[in-house]
Amino acid sequence: MPDSQHKLPLLPPNVYSIEDAGKPRLATVNMAPGTRVYGERVVNNNGIEFRLWSPHRSKLAAMIEKGMAIPVASNSRILYLGAASGTTASHLSDMVTGGMVFAVEFAPRVMRDLIGVCSQRQNMVPILADATRPALYRAIAGQVDLIYQDVAQRDQAGIAIVNARECLKPGGHLIMVIKARSVDSTANPKQVFKQELEKLYEEFEVIDKKGLEPFHRDHMALVAQRKNHKQLAFEDTNCL
Repeated sequence: MPDSQHKLPLLPPNVYSIEDAGKPRLATVNMAPGTRVYGERVVNNNGIEFRLWSPHRSKLAAMIEKGMAIPVASNSRILYLGAASGTTASHLSDMVTGGMVFAVEFAPRVMRDLIGVCSQRQNMVPILADATRPALYRAIAGQVDLIYQDVAQRDQAGIAIVNARECLKPGGHLIMVIKARSVDSTANPKQVFKQELEKLYEEFEVIDKKGLEPFHRDHMALVAQRKNHKQLAFEDTNCL
């Protein structure tokens, strides 16, 4: 790793804080050197290519900037709901060099851009599908370690729950961005957050949650774990 960077506690694999123009900035090691996804700046240091990662462009980067622990390992299998053109999904691809990112997107026009990104990354699979119908892509994604959800639909908690029941391993994690204005454009965002969180408690234990200001207004991010993970951990211990 280059001299001008230092790894900070709680950062996911292949995510670094590097000095750029005298300021620390988040960056990921580019899994596809020589390529860019969305016009991001690239920094080369000691033969390693870093992609600068702005918290203003990515809610996941904003979560990391705000000190949230991200439950991602280098071999994680991730189901990404609402992948759009692949901005954040490509940084997850940089992280999980031994895993997979199954990127679900519903809009055909945006999917064309996403396919282009996936064609340059062997650990990304584009899926054109509606995130409310996970049975349609369960055979492709299989059981995953993490669901990352960033959708603009109304029933955001419901989407997370149905996808967890179809695709998330027992004890697996959810990273979810609640977009208050997409759920109800007239309601108080705090009330929307409370409402969606109450729905999630049926299936998940919420580990951490934070508002994403000043990077993203009226957004809350949360990290949760699917319930019955304690039983799974006991069973795994007995198998050692």
